[in-house]
Amino acid sequence: MRLGYNTNGFAHHRWQDTLSILSELGYQSVALTLDHNLLDPYQATSQDIDEIKSGLQEHSMHCVIETGARFLLDPFHKHEPTLLHPDVERRALRIDFLKRCIDLAKMLDADAVSFWSGILKEDISYSTALDRLSEGCQEVLDYAEDKHIRLAFEPEPGMLIESMAQFAELKDRLPSPLFGLTMDIGHLQCVEEQPIARFLKDWSSLIYNIHIEDMKTGIHEHLKFGHGDIDFESVFQTLQSSGYEHGVHVELSRHSHEAPTAAAESMEFMRKMLIM
Repeated sequence: MRLGYNTNGFAHHRWQDTLSILSELGYQSVALTLDHNLLDPYQATSQDIDEIKSGLQEHSMHCVIETGARFLLDPFHKHEPTLLHPDVERRALRIDFLKRCIDLAKMLDADAVSFWSGILKEDISYSTALDRLSEGCQEVLDYAEDKHIRLAFEPEPGMLIESMAQFAELKDRLPSPLFGLTMDIGHLQCVEEQPIARFLKDWSSLIYNIHIEDMKTGIHEHLKFGHGDIDFESVFQTLQSSGYEHGVHVELSRHSHEAPTAAAESMEFMRKMLIM
């Protein structure tokens, strides 16, 4: 596995400094959350893309593309519009955004493009909402297959797809091997029954990206390691025994005010887990 960090935890740094700090700390991968200050898919030039590609190569770092920018598509409403928006034209905006992210992933040779369902804000049945979501995912998947880019879907607490059982329903509709998972360790702790490590084993063949942080059981709050309830020893043992080869990206988006310290502490913690 490759230890990594999400740029949403370095919101106050230039991307060049972020890569330098992470590389110096020993990180081998970076989750690039595309936003107004980092490869905005609507404004990034070929020079911008080439510079980031060169930066990744200089530091020998892999990457995944993350699509969870809070206000990039709508300056008034966090994470909107999603693939569940009631307006088809607004859903199309999200689909177009994801396709642009796939294009950037191809240019950067990224491991995957990570995304989620969004929150259902309309009084419709789960079945109807799942139909809508799978239709949008299929359009994105068709585009990804043409580009040979993996999609890593993330179950997220509070969204339409928040559990692994719900992801299984969605996956049944999208059998392509390019449609896989972003597995967030904290989300498992928040939503699923213990032990959570079993999900890493059960879904190992479809996990293309991992988010990691500590979390208290049933509370969706990303915490630094040691401040929650997760049994990380079993998590890392399972990842190692299953032969997981992709990125394990720390996601501490609300710790940007102490990003270098949080990244250093996270690396120290994960290295200890790997030698236990």
